[in-house]
Formats: sequence, C-alpha cells, structure tokens
Amino acid sequence: MMVTVGHGLHTYDVVHGWGTLPPGWSLGPVAAVTVDADDNVYVVNRSERPVIVLSREGDYLRSWGTGRFKSVHGIAFARDGSLWLADRGDHTVKNFSTAGAHLRTLGLPDTPAPEGEPFNGPTDVAVAANGDLYVSDGYGNNRVHVFRSDGVYLKSWGDAGVGEGDFNLPHSIAIHRDGRVMVADRENHRIQVFDLDGKHLDTWTDFIQPAGLHVGRDGTVYVAELRNRVTMVDPWGRIIARWGRRPSTEPGLFVAPHAVCVDSHGDLYVGEVDDVGRIQKFARVT
Repeated sequence: MMVTVGHGLHTYDVVHGWGTLPPGWSLGPVAAVTVDADDNVYVVNRSERPVIVLSREGDYLRSWGTGRFKSVHGIAFARDGSLWLADRGDHTVKNFSTAGAHLRTLGLPDTPAPEGEPFNGPTDVAVAANGDLYVSDGYGNNRVHVFRSDGVYLKSWGDAGVGEGDFNLPHSIAIHRDGRVMVADRENHRIQVFDLDGKHLDTWTDFIQPAGLHVGRDGTVYVAELRNRVTMVDPWGRIIARWGRRPSTEPGLFVAPHAVCVDSHGDLYVGEVDDVGRIQKFARVT
C-alpha cells in the first residue's frame, strides 16, 4: 500500500524497500547522507563498510572506508569533487576521493584538542562557495571552526551556553546559497544562523534535537530531528512541511532521524541511528 507523507509542494510517496545491499550485508546506524552530481547516494553508516554508495534507484555501486574511521558522523562534497568526512571518534576531519582514496586529514588522530581548538568530537562539515571548510565541533567542544580549502586554519567561534552564538552540542552545519551558515544547536533545540564570519543573524526555534541539516536547490532547509521527526522550513525558518513524532519503524515514520538530503529531482533521503540503522527514500510528488 502506498504511504504518502508531507504537505503541499513537499508531499512524498515512500519508496518501499529502497536500497539493495549485497547478500549478508546490513547497515549500521546511518550518521550522514549526501548525493553527487549524478544523484548517486552516499550512505555513511557505522559498520565495517562506513561509506556505501547506491544509485538513485537503490542499486549497490561500491563501498569503502573499512578501518578508516572510529565513529563517522558527517559528510560534505568539496569544490574539487572530493569528500570531507567528520570522524567524531578520533577527533579528525578526513578528505577522500569518491572512490575511497585517502587524501589528507585535519586534526591529530585519537588526540582531542584543548578546549576551543580543533577538534574534540567533530560532528559535521559544510563547504562555502569559495571552498572554505566549516566544521561543527560538538561533542567535546561547542565551536565552529573554519579552514581554507587547502586545510589552513582561519578562525573559530562559539562557547557553551544558551545565549546568541552559544551552543549546546552543535551537531550539524549547512551553508545556504546566499552564504548564511546554519548550525543545528541540538541540545538547545534550535537552529542558529550566522554570516560567514560568525556574526549571529537569527535563531530558529520549534525543533526537538535537530540533528541533521540540508539546503535544497530551491532554498528549502531540511531538518532531521532526532526525536522522530523531519521538518522542512523556508529560507527564513518558517515551517512549510513536517511529519513524525510517533516513534515507529513503519515506512514513512522514524525512530531516530540523524541525516537528511535531497537529490536533483527533489526526492528525499532520511538516515536513522540508534538501533534502527536504516535509510528511507521519499519520492517527491509533483
């Protein structure tokens, strides 16, 4: 039976059974998800195969990363087409080719940095139009760090707290096409908005543990809320679609959404952590 969720222009049909893995394989908790220019889906999960690449139709293409991560947490494409991945477990941010070749590492593996310095439990990565790298550093720090595309450190901002510009576990980060930086301030149950230099611009509330952020081509901001919900807001934080809040493994509902992204067709992918370890695809209804 077809399951339809969402509202208005953000209405979706659940694609039942999407994502085919080789026999005997299973997903671990899905920490992050992104798509490339061909709409291939990179599923970042905590298993012996940390990066699994599927086609838009859900066919298995390849996997890589075995032995490379302690607890992979976030992913973003660089301007050169490579991938940056945040590893919460060993306090680094790593750069790989799309085929899985390791290119470089920021941070010292297995060495949490002193307070306020990069990195101590980094959670996510975003890339600005000029190639600068923005890293949310949330489990041991409450900071955002900025690097040049060549890995040179530029600046940081943020402290622990509840005021403007403070964080309580900055868990995901995304950059809007207009240059605004959006940070999922998870345990403060809000999204904070900054300019590229870290100046606070706005705070969006009415979220419950926002865990994952993604900005669509049309400017819509997609939010995975760890407590069983997915929300879409317009570029100014106004809610335009939302569903969930009843924890369930039923198709179309959620237990622990942690990651979200959309492809060029507007189709939605939501990854979950905890013991669920699944990714669901939602086909946008035109």
